[in-house]
Amino acid sequence: MGKHSRPGPSNQPSRAVPDMDASDRLAAYNKRRRPPLDVWRRHRPLHGGGGHLQPDKPRALEEWNGFSYEPAGTAANHAEAQRWVNEQASGTAGGSVEHRSSD
Repeated sequence: MGKHSRPGPSNQPSRAVPDMDASDRLAAYNKRRRPPLDVWRRHRPLHGGGGHLQPDKPRALEEWNGFSYEPAGTAANHAEAQRWVNEQASGTAGGSVEHRSSD
């Protein structure tokens, strides 16, 4: 593999970012507003370090607002934080995650 190679077959486009719609005048703008690698929600350990090494520590929850990640709440541990991240995709609610009010 060369210095600028990407994974996958060389005859296929990258799957990291979806293609732009040529008929949409704001396609370039909308593409820039997508979160990195389409990760709309993420969690980080409150006290730094590797999250996989500290599964029982509290987590800060972050949500993409179109320009950057902003704090959305806290979770008591990795399992609750992961449920919150996956909640967006499935559309279900629940758990004991503390969400911040958007008022």
